[in-house]
Amino acid sequence: MRRLILFIALAGIMGKADAQPLNRATYATMIKIAEQKMAEEDYYNALDWYEKAYDEVKDNETSVKIANLYFFLRDYRNAERAFLRVLRRDRKNEYGEERFTYAQTLKMNGKYDDAIEEFEKYISDGKDPVKKELAQVELEGAKFAKIAPDPRNMTISNAGQNVNSAYSEYSAVLAPDGQKMYYGSFNSEELIVVDKNNTDYFAKIFVSDRTDSGWGEGTALDEKINRPGYHNSNVTLSPDGRRMYFTRQLLTGNVVSESKIYLSEFGPGGWSPANEVEGVNGDYIADHPAVGELYGTEVLFFTSDKDGGYGGFDIYYSPFKGGKYGEPVNLGPKINTVGDEFTPYYRDGVLYFSSTGHPGLGGFDIFSSEWNGAVWSEPVNMGKGYNSSVDDLYFMLSADGYSGFLLSNRPGTRYVKSKGKTCCNDIYNVSLKVILADLKSTVFDQETDEELDGATLQLIDMTDDEENGKVVDTKTNGQANLFEFPLELDKFYRIIADREDYYPDTLEFNTMGLLDSKTYEIPVKLKPTPVYITISKEEPIELENIYYDFDDDKILPDAEPDLNFVLSILNEYPDMVIELSSHTDSRGNDAYNRDLSQRRAESARRWLLDKGVDRKRIRAVGYGETVPKTIGEKLAAEYPFLHVGDVLTEDFINKLPTEEEQEAAHQINRRTEFKIVEGPTSIKIEETRLIRKGAKVIEEGLQEGEGDGSSGDEKKN
Repeated sequence: MRRLILFIALAGIMGKADAQPLNRATYATMIKIAEQKMAEEDYYNALDWYEKAYDEVKDNETSVKIANLYFFLRDYRNAERAFLRVLRRDRKNEYGEERFTYAQTLKMNGKYDDAIEEFEKYISDGKDPVKKELAQVELEGAKFAKIAPDPRNMTISNAGQNVNSAYSEYSAVLAPDGQKMYYGSFNSEELIVVDKNNTDYFAKIFVSDRTDSGWGEGTALDEKINRPGYHNSNVTLSPDGRRMYFTRQLLTGNVVSESKIYLSEFGPGGWSPANEVEGVNGDYIADHPAVGELYGTEVLFFTSDKDGGYGGFDIYYSPFKGGKYGEPVNLGPKINTVGDEFTPYYRDGVLYFSSTGHPGLGGFDIFSSEWNGAVWSEPVNMGKGYNSSVDDLYFMLSADGYSGFLLSNRPGTRYVKSKGKTCCNDIYNVSLKVILADLKSTVFDQETDEELDGATLQLIDMTDDEENGKVVDTKTNGQANLFEFPLELDKFYRIIADREDYYPDTLEFNTMGLLDSKTYEIPVKLKPTPVYITISKEEPIELENIYYDFDDDKILPDAEPDLNFVLSILNEYPDMVIELSSHTDSRGNDAYNRDLSQRRAESARRWLLDKGVDRKRIRAVGYGETVPKTIGEKLAAEYPFLHVGDVLTEDFINKLPTEEEQEAAHQINRRTEFKIVEGPTSIKIEETRLIRKGAKVIEEGLQEGEGDGSSGDEKKN
């Protein structure tokens, strides 16, 4: 138990992986390496090698070690699976003692009915008297969890990614003014690997400022506090905020082998160099300092595994006398148990602490006990909200008693992806007021900024499924263009907006780190889709889709579909004769432009001649720059800066505001047009028009399907 609790207090350092190739390792070698890693207290690598060995030989002894390691590393889902695998195959009841930890695992996973059944079995058949005593406590806690009321008039919310990393955080504490938070953290997003190339893997103490949107990015304190080569953590402040107590620790493998309490004082130059606190440290683990008062004297509470305690870790206090602390005193059996007591915090005559030895909802639960000047009251479980089915520690409150922190590995906590969802602690805000969050969203046309009715908004919870998520609600607005959704705290959300004639849009936001109620006002702007209609009509034809690059007579690839269209008309009407009228822009002298336009007309004619059209049916005429283009409906729809009736003279083009618009107008002038000069004076053609873009009607009075009575096939692009 001692090593497990220390791991929870300062978890997650991984030794360097053994480099021996798996294809050269026999089962015996795998077991040997795993045992070596266990001796080095390098538990992640030990687990890895045990798993490899179990894949080779599926024996229960290895499976038990795997199950216990998963439990030790707080990967409770895999621990449950591994324990169940052992117990189902245990025909001779050789591993009955493992039922106790299996029951704890079920409780940690919130399966209280199953846990109750397993604890009762162990109490009946178990052999270890200490475990049986703890099983009775665990049983009471599991029964309490089933009837414990949900919290009222308080909110627990994740403190957010500015302070919480994928690794564990520790001991968050508020400064007296409530505007700063001090906390311990590894501040890592990846699995920490300890080797000669990684020297900065130590936990440090950080400070974060409160902002309007939650806690700001944490900043590590300097080396006067964060001594290199040590894990600096478990920070607390005196009530006046002038003294900082914290621990400096060393690890052997994954386990704390040395932990001492230090003190720094705040002065004109900031925090002073820290000194070891005399009187509380010794040849034992001294951890989790907290300033309090007993018998009218200031005391320092702390936890320790020193000899003479009641369980693994007990809570002690040392009185402050004459500038130093006196001999540590155990708080006694009303507070301390055969389990472990951790993270004391004292405020106004009440001691708050976490324990595995009092009946609780999960692993470590938060309890409170009142001091009447002589004795402590019976500890009271703080209940749901404060406590979960897993571990809840480091509870503290602000000076006014309305806000504070706790740390937990409950659902919603960030975690190292490869190590299970309950591996690591996050800082949680505690507020003794109800914090609410909701979404208000309005949908607009991206181009016109007009509000859109008839839109649909889908709210999706992405917290537990980063790819697909879970649909929370779907709403469609009618005339009132306002979507309102209630939100939950500590969630990652996605909203998908959709409306007919518009492209859908997706936005994401989260409700992490809230310190006060908040309404998320998120406008959604949808991009309109163009709607085209194809109609049939009969009228004289003039085609205008052949353009050229500047000072060039080559047919561009984009022109070939139009030339093919003209070719099809010539093939359909064999007595038709057309004029290819080619034009240039206004740049260059008149003679040059006439020559260039003639060459362009000839270029288009050659293209048609190559397709087998008789030369006599095509007249090529170059007009140079003398006939600037007059804009019709089709070009006006394609170029928003142009209007029907505009004549693209040199003077008109020069007045356009941008170089890009001017160049587009010049290219429109560089064209070849097709006119019928002999044969039929009108032909039947198909024309596609843009009639609507999103909710905006482009061509008034024209309905989809209107024309010659045909179906008018609609085409949306």
